[in-house]
Amino acid sequence: MSRPPVNPAQPASGPDGSDDFDAPANSPGAGRRPLGIVIISVVVGLEALALLGAAAWYAFELLSGAPVLTFWGAVFTLGLLLAFSAWLFAVSHFLFRGYRWTRAAALVAQLFVLTIGFPTVTGGLLLPGLAMLIPAVAAIIFLFQKDVVAYASRTGGTTAAL
Repeated sequence: MSRPPVNPAQPASGPDGSDDFDAPANSPGAGRRPLGIVIISVVVGLEALALLGAAAWYAFELLSGAPVLTFWGAVFTLGLLLAFSAWLFAVSHFLFRGYRWTRAAALVAQLFVLTIGFPTVTGGLLLPGLAMLIPAVAAIIFLFQKDVVAYASRTGGTTAAL
């Protein structure tokens, strides 16, 4: 028996408008959204907001005449901050909806946060460092839970896949 073709114009949500997609009850990813998915999505979304705030502060400093080595290098850095913030917002949104590709993206983002958080703690800034480390470690732990992996196994279509 062959599967019907996936219609890209079809919405990714279920027929009732919910984010629970049309998958058999016993298939991976079917059912309710695990708490781990919500926690990881919130952590990644807050990291995106933090980057957006850093970009806003950087832009303010740039426009107020703060000294920079090269103007276009500073503009490029601002562009990177904005692009990475937008990327994290997308990862948070699509992870919440259960797409498979977002697990790897969320893991890489958390590893980047760890590489900044550890030197921050060891450099004497304990509270900012812990504010980075604790959510990142929690997100990494949740990323490998069975129910999170099962839920976040959705591809571009409406059927679950591993």
